[in-house]
Amino acid sequence: MIREDIKINELASEYAEILVEKLETIMDPEIGLDIYNLGLIYEINLDENGRCKVVLTFTGAGCGCIDSVPAEIQQNLSEIEGINVVAVEIVWSPAWKITRISRFGRIALGVNPN
Repeated sequence: MIREDIKINELASEYAEILVEKLETIMDPEIGLDIYNLGLIYEINLDENGRCKVVLTFTGAGCGCIDSVPAEIQQNLSEIEGINVVAVEIVWSPAWKITRISRFGRIALGVNPN
């Protein structure tokens, strides 16, 4: 099941479990939490030709993983059968907020889980 705050189209939702599994392996090294539970993913779309588009943000413009994370997303999601091309779009609006961190992420970081 994909988080409620991530926009996902119908075809991509059929891949929800494996998408989450792959995204949870990509870490923000400065924070020590994966990009999925950190709430950096805003949108996932997949078309009938196997083109997957991921829209994400970062915790700030100075985030040290801006260069590495898009490539990791492309590599990890390309490993999924049925996904042929992965495009990553970085957006700054809406801005990331700490409230986007999942309950699991808050527990892992020692932040109030509520």
